Amino acid sequence: MTVPVRRLWVAVLFGYLAFGATLQALPSYVPEKLGGGALSSGTAVGIAFLATACGRPFAGRLADAGWSRPVVLTGGVLAAIGGLGQLLAPDLILLMVARLVMGAGEAALFSAALPWVLSGARVAQRGRLAGWFGLSMWGGLAAGPVIATLVGGKVWWVVVGLSLASAAVVLTTRSVEVEVPGVRVRGLLPAGVRLPGATIGLAAYCYGTVAALLVLWLRDAGVGVDGVALALFAGGFLVTRFAGSPLVDRFGGRPVVVATVGLEIVALAGLVIVLTPATAVVFTVLAGVGLALVYPACVSMTLDRVDGSRPGGSMGVMTSFWDLGVMVAGPLGGLIAEWAGYRQAFLVAAGAGVACVLVALRVPSRGVSPR
Repeated sequence: MTVPVRRLWVAVLFGYLAFGATLQALPSYVPEKLGGGALSSGTAVGIAFLATACGRPFAGRLADAGWSRPVVLTGGVLAAIGGLGQLLAPDLILLMVARLVMGAGEAALFSAALPWVLSGARVAQRGRLAGWFGLSMWGGLAAGPVIATLVGGKVWWVVVGLSLASAAVVLTTRSVEVEVPGVRVRGLLPAGVRLPGATIGLAAYCYGTVAALLVLWLRDAGVGVDGVALALFAGGFLVTRFAGSPLVDRFGGRPVVVATVGLEIVALAGLVIVLTPATAVVFTVLAGVGLALVYPACVSMTLDRVDGSRPGGSMGVMTSFWDLGVMVAGPLGGLIAEWAGYRQAFLVAAGAGVACVLVALRVPSRGVSPR
């Protein structure tokens, strides 16, 4: 039986459109409705990534055991409950609880859907398929804020509706995954996941710095392109992810990470050293290009190094490093920017990019099993 890749793609897209919309809405929603400040708004945004990081490994392991469909369905339902909770929350504490619920839902949605999709793929196509399927998540995160801007005050009902639509797509999809006999995951951090996880976590710090500080830095510098910066970044990212994912299967994950994160380092340094309207546009797009293939490359490195009978749990753990990197980058980057300036914050992110390349170089070549 054929894996319903397209329907799962749509289900994840709907869920992450909802999640992306909340990222745009919360910074103004928290102060206006609940009286919180910048710290409260930032914490409300970031706490969902904590739940996502913690939930991914468990969702992946359940998918390995043949429970992909109910876990993905649960993800959509939890996202809807979290969205409704944020709409109705009377105080910051309950809002944070609702954010945790939504973050757990997003973890279940993607991290159980991906192994379901890969269960029907040939080994030689895993990197390409992981990259393209990941566009459902990234497309939602990129377009969700646009939807939030367009719908205005109705954003929370749209969030709930999109989450329920995600669940409905899964509910009308037949389950075709088969439980893998003898699935075993030893420890919380499988040996083959450590280096790819560290690689994607360091790359995530670069992304988190861009997401949290780029607009503020360009505005502070008076460059004049701050209003379109994140759209330019997303454009470079999405086009490169769509066109470049086959490179992972052709060359392997390690060379792709080294080459593309090298571009990211150049972009981050360029945003610090040479800043005019033209160079800001060029380096912002280049920053999106530099991070676009990190996820499919790390998926490939992970699957090359772990037991093929348990891809879901391993990829869930690996992807959790991404969430943790983004979660750390926001407050730490903001603290550095406040104490030392935006330039220093971006230089630290460039340093994280250098560390990412060095860690990736330690990953054995394709076909070498972890010890």
